Amino acid sequence: MKLNTIKRVGRSDFVNMGPIQLRQPIPTQEIDNIDPFILLHHYGPYEISERNNPFDLGPHPHRGFEPITFLVEGEQLHRDSLGNESIVNAGDVQWTTAGRGIIHAEAPTKAFVKKGGVLEGIQLWLNLPAEKKMIKANYQHVKNDHFRVVSSEDKKVKIQIIAGALEGVYGRIQTQTAVNAFMVSVEADGTFDIKVPSSHQSTVYLLKGDVIVNDVEVLKLNDNQLIQFNQDGEGFTIKGNESSKLLFISGEPFNEPVTTYGPYVMNTQTEIMEAMRDYQMGKMGFLPA
Repeated sequence: MKLNTIKRVGRSDFVNMGPIQLRQPIPTQEIDNIDPFILLHHYGPYEISERNNPFDLGPHPHRGFEPITFLVEGEQLHRDSLGNESIVNAGDVQWTTAGRGIIHAEAPTKAFVKKGGVLEGIQLWLNLPAEKKMIKANYQHVKNDHFRVVSSEDKKVKIQIIAGALEGVYGRIQTQTAVNAFMVSVEADGTFDIKVPSSHQSTVYLLKGDVIVNDVEVLKLNDNQLIQFNQDGEGFTIKGNESSKLLFISGEPFNEPVTTYGPYVMNTQTEIMEAMRDYQMGKMGFLPA
């Protein structure tokens, strides 16, 4: 397999979002976005209790993209203006297609806050192309044990196929665009070759542990945690130096202008103004606090 060369290695430094401190590898001063991926937030691990719960995010709107949550640890309650209400547990994925507009709210469940525990997850913003920005909103929630898994022969590497496909194994999430999303668990000395479509931009993000990519680049927590690949090969290799977890994402770039403001991702400033007006007029639905 011809390896994709490494385009960029990125850090995952902490930023403050109100009372929450979280890691933000996309965007940074060096990385504006990795088309079609607009933003990646890694929150936690964070100790939640009745005296310490900054993650109660009340109703707020989105338009023009797909906000996706990969919950690593903990328990969250999701509610939205489509009438969905579900408890998201560790390992679950919620994939929201905001499209023309949706209002949602999420927070650790009351039971989880009362007993206390660790909350950790990834919030990923996947852009929608111009022709799909105003499609009907949709919500998908797939539980951890419902995902299909591809494993190495020695079982030291397990790849959970969330969206897209790997080696003929398909994810449960129905996608609007050509995209892959895999959660990769690697034990010490575990190795695997992950194939990537040549039409995709791709990146791998380290949540925990220590791995070697393409036998040359080390990803380690609190050091370099993200690699963006060039579109010049057939995939990449990973090897675990210790027990590790990574998120791999890839997608066909849209090569369209991107304009963002708060919870909206559109192509022009005019469309942003329209989104703000439509939200104020109640056109994105209603969700009580």
